[in-house]
Amino acid sequence: MRGLTAALALALLALTPLPLSAAPASVPPAFRAGAARVPLRVPEGTPLAGYGAWRRRLALPDLLDRHPQAFWFRPSEGELDELSARALVMYAGDSRVTWIAADLVAVDQRFTRRLAERLAASGIRAGTLIVSASHTHSGPGGFLASTLFALTALDREAAGVRDAVLDAMVDAVRRAGAGARDARLALATVTAPGLTRGRLGSEPDATLVVLKLTTSTREPIAVVWNYAIHGTALGPGNLKLSGDVPGVVSRALEAELGVPALHVTGAVGDASPRQHGEAAMRGLGGALSAAVRDAWTAAQPMEPAPFVSRVARVALPSPALSLRHCVTRWAPGWARVPIGALLPTETDVVGVALGRVAWVTMPGEPVAALAHEVRAAARGRWASVFLAGVSNDYLGYFVRAEDYERISYVTCAAVYGPRVGGCLAATASDLLRRLPEPGGMTSGPAPACEAR
Repeated sequence: MRGLTAALALALLALTPLPLSAAPASVPPAFRAGAARVPLRVPEGTPLAGYGAWRRRLALPDLLDRHPQAFWFRPSEGELDELSARALVMYAGDSRVTWIAADLVAVDQRFTRRLAERLAASGIRAGTLIVSASHTHSGPGGFLASTLFALTALDREAAGVRDAVLDAMVDAVRRAGAGARDARLALATVTAPGLTRGRLGSEPDATLVVLKLTTSTREPIAVVWNYAIHGTALGPGNLKLSGDVPGVVSRALEAELGVPALHVTGAVGDASPRQHGEAAMRGLGGALSAAVRDAWTAAQPMEPAPFVSRVARVALPSPALSLRHCVTRWAPGWARVPIGALLPTETDVVGVALGRVAWVTMPGEPVAALAHEVRAAARGRWASVFLAGVSNDYLGYFVRAEDYERISYVTCAAVYGPRVGGCLAATASDLLRRLPEPGGMTSGPAPACEAR
């Protein structure tokens, strides 16, 4: 009888609905982050990248193989300061972003794909991969396979240099992932005036965005600082490897905070350092590192959700060099030298949302006006938006159509024409509108940018 009573009681209990408070709660996935810095050591005699000036070049190409790493350009003469590859790995649930910042002048999409393959072969799931070059003009050359870049500023690819750069990046990502912890996020957006000058007759972008990542107990994990400054304080006469101003800043922050400091350049196309030379490099770096440190202290905490990323693929017009912009202003506007066989026909723009901050990559050097357009389009949706310039690819300079008629080095290097800058800015703005929704690649055919 007692067994029957117990069975009936259990049956009634099973049929009785649980109170709402007993239902399992939906717990958002934990946001975790890890960061690491490793030295970027390249073989002795690696040429420098960034300037095509004669002071950097050999008198004759090295047809006799006297220089194992150099062919068009003179070998470097040691280090002025240590180069680095820095990595930040962030993930929550299915969202994962691997962000690398390196003391390089640029990367291209072939190099980025090769890095993704190396990471996968090492058993590392990168998720959304972003590779941001600091744009120092005294970093190593010889690590890209591009014929155009080899002739103009980087020297031809040397397997030893390429592998050294890739190995440092993979090592940094591995260490960053191994050290990932539950993370908190804080943000500061300030103005850092007086450090740069404009190249197109207008003010450069002086916005400084600082992302502060700490553990739940407020131990620092990493700092990401976004600021537009050309790494050209050291001129073409310098033959020693250096991170230039961005390297000075990141090393100073790392010495003070004890964690990796990832520099991500912004709308750098028309932002040159206000002074030049080694003393100026250190002075500008000291002033900028103090501004970043103040922003770190003032950064306001925020929730790291949403955390999503999307990628848009953009079809490009055929690139060409304008004789009017590059040779003589008396040349007709239609006189252009096609270089379509040397550069890509499409590129990617990556957008990431993390809490109230969002960023989009640019495959080259946008000017400040394009950054202002992207921020204006995103106003009200995000507390802060920034461009990650010189990231994942390099396609030259991007200007507004109304600025293209200016005869300058900037418009000479805008090889995809006057409208591509506006098209990429519009693509970035569209990505920002889509970012709160989980995505991946944007659907449909790649939008096409027009040359003129």
